[in-house]
Amino acid sequence: MQEAEMALARPLTFAERVWFRYSAQIPDFWLYCHNILFLFLIFSIAPLPLAFIDINNSKSLSKYKLQPKIRLPSHAIFKCYRDVMLMFIFIVGPLQLCSYPTVKLLGIRTGLPLPSGWEIFFQLLVYFLIEDYLNYWIHRLLHCKWGYEKIHRVHHEFTAPIGYAAPYAHWAEILILGIPSFVGPALVPGHMITFWLWIALRQMEAIDTHSGYDFPLSPAKYIPLYGGAEYHDYHHYVGGQSQSNFASVFTYCDYIYGTDKGYRYQKQHLVKLREQWGGGEQNGEAYHDPSEDQKSK
Repeated sequence: MQEAEMALARPLTFAERVWFRYSAQIPDFWLYCHNILFLFLIFSIAPLPLAFIDINNSKSLSKYKLQPKIRLPSHAIFKCYRDVMLMFIFIVGPLQLCSYPTVKLLGIRTGLPLPSGWEIFFQLLVYFLIEDYLNYWIHRLLHCKWGYEKIHRVHHEFTAPIGYAAPYAHWAEILILGIPSFVGPALVPGHMITFWLWIALRQMEAIDTHSGYDFPLSPAKYIPLYGGAEYHDYHHYVGGQSQSNFASVFTYCDYIYGTDKGYRYQKQHLVKLREQWGGGEQNGEAYHDPSEDQKSK
């Protein structure tokens, strides 16, 4: 540790001391493999509260469900998780292991000094913007006739998505959409800790947008141009014919290229109908046409 302080010509910060003690005896390969553990924990634990809400059908929280008429039984949720874990074991895990030489080639470092908070923030912002732009076009291509029928239809088996369905997809789609995740770190390489945060936050974001719930106090609502659960839920609701809301994180691509017109029209249409038919829940009825209830009476 004294040698590290001499090399930096300053005392180590508390965070640097912790990192030095932890990482000094661990090979870079095993530090990189932490990603596999983080992904397993995120895929397994993060969607769990949402699954409990769905299974227990909590009245206090059901009003925030975007498609309240569709509820999956517990065995269907477990099957989704099982399939995701199988894909994780045979595709995601090996992909992470095989990508280590690329990560080293990109220059992602593990030593000192640690990046500052602002450095981490701006690098993560760049990663999200680049991945979101590339993901938009890949996702849009997957909605062509061949791409959808051969690959992307698997992900759209959930017309009312759940948290566990975020990584539920064809193996080819996982491989294809995994590429944009490495472009940002390739262009702006950073520290391994930044890379860990990037992989973890990207998966947490995917689980949030597939949650099926639009909670009013979600911290994500304060992120500028963030799409969120309602935005992506509409894409699944429309289904295979959807030509709207392709973006994975932000909404700017859909707005610039005009692929959010159906979504915006639907929202404006429902606002008018709710005013006409005497209101309606702002949450939990995102795509429900109040006129249908009047017609059925």
